[in-house]
Amino acid sequence: MTKKRVFSGIQPTGNVHLGNYLGSYKNWVAKQDEKVNFFCVVDLHSLTVPQVPEQLRQETLSMAAILLASGLDPDKCTIFVQSHVTAHAEGCWLLNCITPLGWLQRMTQFKDKSARQESVLTGLLDYPVLMAGDIIFYDAHEVPVGEDQKQHVELARDIAQRFNSLYEEEFFVIPQPVIPEVGARVMALDNPAVKMSKSMAHVRGHAVRFLDEPDEIMRSFKRAVTDSGREIRFSDDPEKAGVNNLLEIYQALTGKSQAEVEADFANARGYGDLKVRVAEVTIETLRPIQQRYHQLMADPAELGQILAKGAMQATAVSQPKVDRMKEMMGLVLPTRL
Repeated sequence: MTKKRVFSGIQPTGNVHLGNYLGSYKNWVAKQDEKVNFFCVVDLHSLTVPQVPEQLRQETLSMAAILLASGLDPDKCTIFVQSHVTAHAEGCWLLNCITPLGWLQRMTQFKDKSARQESVLTGLLDYPVLMAGDIIFYDAHEVPVGEDQKQHVELARDIAQRFNSLYEEEFFVIPQPVIPEVGARVMALDNPAVKMSKSMAHVRGHAVRFLDEPDEIMRSFKRAVTDSGREIRFSDDPEKAGVNNLLEIYQALTGKSQAEVEADFANARGYGDLKVRVAEVTIETLRPIQQRYHQLMADPAELGQILAKGAMQATAVSQPKVDRMKEMMGLVLPTRL
């Protein structure tokens, strides 16, 4: 049986935190043998808002190093930087020309972000089309995403179906969003009613950042908001949201069932024990990942070779797809001149 294809993209922003690892990278690593995987650092998406060029370059390399350090194997999957594969930008224009404007204006993230800006860049409106191309140029069957990105995958489905209909051919695979059941929504330690956020990760006690030292990780968990009780069990009670968040983090890190997690804390003396134990498991999980990350960042040649290989592999899949799109849409290919 032919393996299904999976595409995942991640923006190269700073302040990567534990929620990003548990919600995305850890699941990607665990399933990289099961499917044909394409993992992309989507640096072009970052240009939808003003960037400091040198900072963007550094964060792009850092993001690639984090993915590799987390356990993604370049011999098992394709890991690349979006701007290294020109088919993404080229193909985006082709998709723009068959995508109705109204589809983009209805996107929730565009409406939210544009409402907070005095001047809205065209790229902010258009980046869901670029994201659609990221996915469908690889004939991806599955796209692991959080709930906040599900609408964008649904748009990719709509665009793929529209292209297929316009040109009367089942050219694009129709992708499906896949939302992880465990660890998909890691909540903030200082406010378990909201999701752990990159934009707030610099605030002390909000999140555990990916490269935090062990002492800082312990301090962050010890500050975690809980309630006035002592019972350590999974619960739907909003008052227990803090404890529930800590238990879900522990469950996602250990891979244990809810019953096994509760058994681990059956003899705990209170929430203090819970916080320390979750911190310890987090520290031990991140320790080898952080070591590998620092090795990669200290050796630009190794990181560059891995990304160059990934770009070649990605181009070999996406460029023929875009070339065929151009032909179907009536453009003259250079080889036909």
